[in-house]
Amino acid sequence: MNFESTRRRLTEKQADTVDRLTRAAVEVLREEGFAGLTVRSVAGIAGVAPATAYTYFSSKEHLVAEVFWRRLAGSPQPADDGLDRTGRVVAVLRHIALLVADEPELAGAVTNALLGRDPDVEHLRARIGLEIRDRLATALGEGHDPDVLEALELLYAGGLVRAGMGYGSYAQFADRLETSAELILE
Repeated sequence: MNFESTRRRLTEKQADTVDRLTRAAVEVLREEGFAGLTVRSVAGIAGVAPATAYTYFSSKEHLVAEVFWRRLAGSPQPADDGLDRTGRVVAVLRHIALLVADEPELAGAVTNALLGRDPDVEHLRARIGLEIRDRLATALGEGHDPDVLEALELLYAGGLVRAGMGYGSYAQFADRLETSAELILE
């Protein structure tokens, strides 16, 4: 999948550079955590000049938000497998919650990044929010109650913040999302 940059359209060569930078960011996060991540260190691992990296990413928060956006956008909608509405919604929430669950440093970095005020992060946060909203709306089905959709969005966002603050693992967060979603959808 060729992702469009949040800052400009990319040629094939530029898209390759951005791919290398996002993969390198995950490597640095695994080794150094969010505090040790810099655009400069990521550029070094990706084999590009720091100035080149900054043409694509305005900050480390922007870079991490892009990593999450790519994971989300590149992941398929969970199969419905004949599930009822609650089952479909739970599958969507669990899928999104577990996108970074196996990588605690990345998961914490995503929470930090998405809470930032960088305009490029704000743009990505909006794209991520719309993608999650679309997936939840599809799971709820036609004619769903907009207030229920908003409650589910708030549930996900609040859970993400709690997990990012260390009040449990992302796997536990996925379990709590399931229980809470079932309560909302009763």
